[in-house]
Amino acid sequence: MQTGETKKKKLHGEFFFEWGYHRDAYTNSTIHFEDRVTGNYSFTLHNAVAEDKPDWDNFFKTPLTVPQYVMSGGYFFNDKHDLGIELCWNHLKYVVSDYQTLHLTGDIEGVRYDLDTLVTPDFVHFEHTNGNNYLMLSLLKRFQFLQSKNLKHRLSANIRFGGGALVPKTDSYIMGKHNDGPFRVSGYVIGVGGALRYDAFRYLFLQFGVKGSFANYTDAKLYLQGRAQHSFFSAQYILSAGFNIPTKGYKARPTIF
Repeated sequence: MQTGETKKKKLHGEFFFEWGYHRDAYTNSTIHFEDRVTGNYSFTLHNAVAEDKPDWDNFFKTPLTVPQYVMSGGYFFNDKHDLGIELCWNHLKYVVSDYQTLHLTGDIEGVRYDLDTLVTPDFVHFEHTNGNNYLMLSLLKRFQFLQSKNLKHRLSANIRFGGGALVPKTDSYIMGKHNDGPFRVSGYVIGVGGALRYDAFRYLFLQFGVKGSFANYTDAKLYLQGRAQHSFFSAQYILSAGFNIPTKGYKARPTIF
């Protein structure tokens, strides 16, 4: 017999928001620069070294978004698999080191090159410092280790896998021609990570994580019609904090150990 009444399904998980800062390391990268419209070059720098730029000087006197930061929000379903989803904005900074000797191949102004050369800023300076941004959607898996009897303290670990878009603001000097930005989708990124997380009083948490990603820049903008292509792996070491928003149907799950 139908009563005409339907029960509303309750959410049984918890939302979360996270903010943190990090240091990064990069593998060497082979970078191709090309402009056949407003310039006359197509050359490659092989095995270029790049570093991050934490900008931690006067940390408490600068805006929160100046240092390398991570911001994410997501939801743990609190099901038997303890899965979750996360949307994350990773603001990294990537700077190709000046004054390194690199092998150059290609042509510039109709002249062919295949030689080692000292790369100075008046020839090439290349960076994603505002930034080397990863916009990623990830699947999370949580492993809960310890939980206090009053449910106010919890220690867990989580792993994640995801991918998304590279949204840099590339700053470059190519033979004296400067370009800065704009923010634009310039490639894709995929990554995996893991973190150790401590939840306190149900609503707050502190987390330390590591994350490895593969970034493939297929269309980084240079001066006018110029473009650059390169790829690399990155490692992030992240310290963050955040808060939980449990739903009305949320119930803490028992520990797995």
